[in-house]
Amino acid sequence: MSLIFSLRAALAVSTALLPVAAASAQAQAQTPTAAVAQPAQDAHARLHQLFHDSDEATLKRNPVSAIFRGDMRYADRLGDYVSDAYFDAERAAAEDELKRLHAIDRATLNPTDQIAYDVFEWQTQLGLKRLTPEMLALTAVRPINHFTGFHTFYPSFASGEGAAPFKTLVDYENNLKRHKDYVTLIDRSIDRFREGMQSGVVETKMSVNNVIGQLDAQIEQGVEGSVLYGPIKKFPDTISPADRKRLTAEYQAMIRDQIQPANVRLRDFLKNEYLPVAREKVGISSMKGGDILYRTAIEELTTLPLTADYVHQLGLSEVARIHGEMEAIKTKVGFKGTLKEFFEHLRTDPKFKPASKQALVDGYYAIGKRVDAVIASQFSTIPKTPLEIRFYEPYREKNQAGGSYEPGNWDPKAPSKTRPGIFYFNTYDLPSRTTPGMETLYLHEGAPGHHFQISLAQENEALPSFMRFGGNTAFAEGWGLYAETLWNELGMETDPYQRFGGLDDEMLRAMRLVVDSGIHSKGWTREQAIEYMLDNSSMGRTDATAEVERYIVWPGQALAYKVGQLKISELKKRAQDKLGAKFDPREFHAEVLMTGALPLSVLEKKIDDWIASKQ
Repeated sequence: MSLIFSLRAALAVSTALLPVAAASAQAQAQTPTAAVAQPAQDAHARLHQLFHDSDEATLKRNPVSAIFRGDMRYADRLGDYVSDAYFDAERAAAEDELKRLHAIDRATLNPTDQIAYDVFEWQTQLGLKRLTPEMLALTAVRPINHFTGFHTFYPSFASGEGAAPFKTLVDYENNLKRHKDYVTLIDRSIDRFREGMQSGVVETKMSVNNVIGQLDAQIEQGVEGSVLYGPIKKFPDTISPADRKRLTAEYQAMIRDQIQPANVRLRDFLKNEYLPVAREKVGISSMKGGDILYRTAIEELTTLPLTADYVHQLGLSEVARIHGEMEAIKTKVGFKGTLKEFFEHLRTDPKFKPASKQALVDGYYAIGKRVDAVIASQFSTIPKTPLEIRFYEPYREKNQAGGSYEPGNWDPKAPSKTRPGIFYFNTYDLPSRTTPGMETLYLHEGAPGHHFQISLAQENEALPSFMRFGGNTAFAEGWGLYAETLWNELGMETDPYQRFGGLDDEMLRAMRLVVDSGIHSKGWTREQAIEYMLDNSSMGRTDATAEVERYIVWPGQALAYKVGQLKISELKKRAQDKLGAKFDPREFHAEVLMTGALPLSVLEKKIDDWIASKQ
């Protein structure tokens, strides 16, 4: 998973929304931006006032982000995200914030503030690049695909099992108001698609067909079978009988008369008007302006100035290295055939098949208990936010990754209001799934992977909010893959088949370098990419297909895992070599995690400074 979570992925891809920390135009107009000399204390105060102002205004414009953080001040709105007015406000805010930032003398700041300064500058400049008219012409006109988009994010969010709370009457009323915003977003998305049809910037037929299938599945649910009807099926005691009756009628009417018709409008538009003009070729380079978009995506998502050719060759090198380790496992278990035949053996032998969905849930919780027993040997701080394990809901499981993580929210003032982090795993086409690799997937999505990386940042109230709740793909997914490399220290993968599953997952990330760059810069077809993954791993065809179709609609994202992991592993090796007996993995992991998700260049400087301080 990836950390798709949901909102971060949905907004970042489906609406071209990036983590731009920005203040409202009104706040900007009231804030002087002239550069003046200031003492260190004043510089610190001005910097953190900027962070505060930015965060407050950003939450107001992006209310779903606020809800994920447990902030309900704007919970009666879903937000805009696709209009010109929204993009203009984001751009103007980011431009003004950079002026405010550059008016602060960075040299007078303490080391921690300098890191915060650099991260804020990096992500705001990144946001501005994505908000230029030229870039929006390539992204905003493709607001929905099968992997991310409000049509898949919103049902889970508003189901009564997602981030939106349903504990009070106000919660239920706010949800009805958000439903109206959802309808508006769907209709505005159709308008955006029409703009792309006029300019020649369109999605792939493959993705559009998948979206049509997803919408069909939701439409077929009807009213009371709809995921969005979930909150009505489990009213809290705080809702009176009279209000229950009224809300039931209003929710039924909303789903029947507004949401379902909106989904039908989108489905019919895509099927009848958009699909005939959608792209046949899946690579982004086949789209008008796609080569520019891919170059930009690589740098943004890896946070490093890499080329498509470089990552392609890096992937081929890693695939070859991992194959060597796989051959050793194959020999160890006494398998006499080729590696490709061993892959097929793992895919088809009944002993590697899960007994049921619940058996997988139980298995993951058992793995978690084993990790919990030894985790303190590697980490000095353990998240307070609990971790929950679920399989994907049937309405969205077909097109989801093998696993993903949805962030929770720790409320120190009211622990009972805490929302757990959720590790999702995929059970679609259960007979195609295998059990080797369960331990690795838990390490990546749960502890010490995304659950640690995201929760420790969010729980660190000493950080400015944009560092607690923001991030970048290279760090987040790089950490998730790095967490997998701790299998030995955490007593995992002692069974050779689980170890092979670990290598298989590492192979997946290496293959992503080859396949993503192959699709988007070398003209690879969907089928060619799927066959490459089947030939080089024990993945089932269902998983390989979902993976490839995800890369097609999210160019560059799949590169971030291996690039980020290699950088973190490189920094760890550097620290071990230079510190020798002074090296403590708990200190190293704290240095990496406790300031949030840093761009890799910023992380490298931080670790180098830490090494120097220890010497």
